[in-house]
Amino acid sequence: MFPKFLKLFLAVLTFGFAIYQFVDDYIGNGIMMVIITGFLILSYFKNEIIFLAFLRLRKQDFVGTERWLMRIPNVERNLVRKQQGYYNYLFGIIHSQKNLTQAEKFFKTAIKLGLSMNHDLAMAKMSLAGIYLQKRRKREAQQLLNEAKRHDKHGMLKSQMKIIQQQMKRI
Repeated sequence: MFPKFLKLFLAVLTFGFAIYQFVDDYIGNGIMMVIITGFLILSYFKNEIIFLAFLRLRKQDFVGTERWLMRIPNVERNLVRKQQGYYNYLFGIIHSQKNLTQAEKFFKTAIKLGLSMNHDLAMAKMSLAGIYLQKRRKREAQQLLNEAKRHDKHGMLKSQMKIIQQQMKRI
């Protein structure tokens, strides 16, 4: 994994070389360099290690997900703000199985940093509401659940939200 400033520097260099190739009538080389520039810019906004961690999470391999996330050194320097949000979001999901206090911290940080997709933000807020509910903080849980409903525009989390609301009625 390259630091984000190095990715941008390499993208500028490859784009400059692509222009040079176009000027020298090496059109095929120029097109290839533009494609490489595109991949470097894409890797700036979408971190490859976070992507691999999401693939591990899909298989319910929490240990493997954590192992992939631990490969990212110095998160603030190597990831852009939204990627830091997803980094904390993934750690929140991992720690929600073990330690609720740690999971709460990670989910709060993920919400503060921001997530790109509304359903991910809704999931983070709903998970945090579930943690608050287990800690008997009903008012905060209700507020987060209402915010999660606003972010869940396609109704993907409707059944999970109903379960949390039923648990709230019991408290």
